[in-house]
Amino acid sequence: MLYLLLQSVFIPIILAPLVYLLGKKMPNRVGWVTSVILGYCTLLVLYSGYLKVDYIETYFWQPIGIFGLRTDGLSLPFASIIYILSTALAIYSIPYMRHRIDEEVHSLNDSAKREAAASKHGLYNALFLIYAAGMLGTVLATNLIQFYIFFELMLIPSYFLIAEFGYGDRAKISLMYFLWTHVGALLVLAGILATGFLSASYGNTPLSFDMISVTTDGAIVNNISSGSVPLEIIRVVTVVMTIGLFVKLAAFGLHIWLPYAHAEAPTPISALLSPAMIGIGAYAFIRIILYILPSGYEYVVLGVSVWGLITMIYGGMMALVQDDVKRLLAYSSVSQMGYIIFGIAAAYYIGVSGSIFQYVSHGTGKAILFMSAGAIIMQTGGIRSISQMGGLSKKMPLTAIAALIGFLAIIGVPPLNGFHSEWMIFFGSFAGALQEGNTTKLIITGIALAGTPLTAGYALWTMRRIFFGQLPDHLKNVKEPPMTIIVPLLFLAFVTLLLGIYPALLTERIFPVMESVLGS
Repeated sequence: MLYLLLQSVFIPIILAPLVYLLGKKMPNRVGWVTSVILGYCTLLVLYSGYLKVDYIETYFWQPIGIFGLRTDGLSLPFASIIYILSTALAIYSIPYMRHRIDEEVHSLNDSAKREAAASKHGLYNALFLIYAAGMLGTVLATNLIQFYIFFELMLIPSYFLIAEFGYGDRAKISLMYFLWTHVGALLVLAGILATGFLSASYGNTPLSFDMISVTTDGAIVNNISSGSVPLEIIRVVTVVMTIGLFVKLAAFGLHIWLPYAHAEAPTPISALLSPAMIGIGAYAFIRIILYILPSGYEYVVLGVSVWGLITMIYGGMMALVQDDVKRLLAYSSVSQMGYIIFGIAAAYYIGVSGSIFQYVSHGTGKAILFMSAGAIIMQTGGIRSISQMGGLSKKMPLTAIAALIGFLAIIGVPPLNGFHSEWMIFFGSFAGALQEGNTTKLIITGIALAGTPLTAGYALWTMRRIFFGQLPDHLKNVKEPPMTIIVPLLFLAFVTLLLGIYPALLTERIFPVMESVLGS
């Protein structure tokens, strides 16, 4: 009775108030407490995956009945990368947030306000813990209501992190971020409630939102095939949930909030928002729609494929024309979410597996890039304009190496992890189209493959403009950031390389699960 997953989710939440209070006593060192807490919880998640291929903890809570926490071939990659990134970014936040809070303190004239701003380290770390735990709880949930509770829990602290510690017009931007993503969450909630009630009504079973019961014993899967559940209702539920989840995924047309939120959030939060949080929409699509609503999935799959293609190309083209380094990375995230969406629509187990792998590869690669951008902003006195940079590899060689690894990972260059996710996505899409004899999908896949050089275009061009060429006079005194910035960067670069060389760490878990759902 180790309660591995219960500990990993609730220890950060329970200890958040203590961390807040410690921040008032030891503001410059409380980040280490956060790092130890998240490091311990990361080990618990990884150990649960080591113990069993499908590790489940089941509990009873009266408001929703049976609930549980689960690591299997689908949830383990998401859960692992969420906490690995959170731990690395907790260490990264120690010097970065000291710099950010000092900036705010120096900008204030009122002494009381300056004192209040100086005590914000505890608030930042407490919110950071709850944010990380919210993301983890979402991907481990075995109950649809429980899923929604955590889905909203990760939104609330991220809103306050942007509102309190962000840049620019942070009050308006954080509110826009909250409203967009909350509306998306409400659409998901509507779909969840409809799914539970349909399962009970047509399956003649007690009302339950347990994912396993709804999938195997209820009406949704079994009774759609027998024709007892009206297919039109299932299609409406699927479309509503897809739109809600695609708000979180920042799919084209629903992405408006993302470039603002990611650009103006404090960099450690940008590095969690972009690689970790938005991709959870993909997890939910697979876990809920693909598992529980397969007929609905078949109905939307072609539209999802086109939507992914448009998102992929639009994000890449917008990234090409950005001068602000963080906005460039934000639009790059839009493009990378397009790859994930496209892989989900493959309707073939390798393609969907590629989307799961893409979540991980984008997670490490984009976190590296946001962290590198934050290091540059910190060391150059707040410069974000790419046109004002150049030649920084002479002054920041380790940061340059890490950034290059991050860019090559999102391009999909071997032997980095992004290579495996991309070949699986496109192979799966081609294989699925050929298996179905779907000429339209073959054409869409061909167009998507032809659009992949956009990523190389903006990535390599940005790398050249920031790190190579002549060093401007105003950057002559720039130097590498402290080791608390460099070590997390290089650690994530190592993880990126490790998963590129040995992808079986993930694929041995992912392939069997996706094959059991979609067939070979």
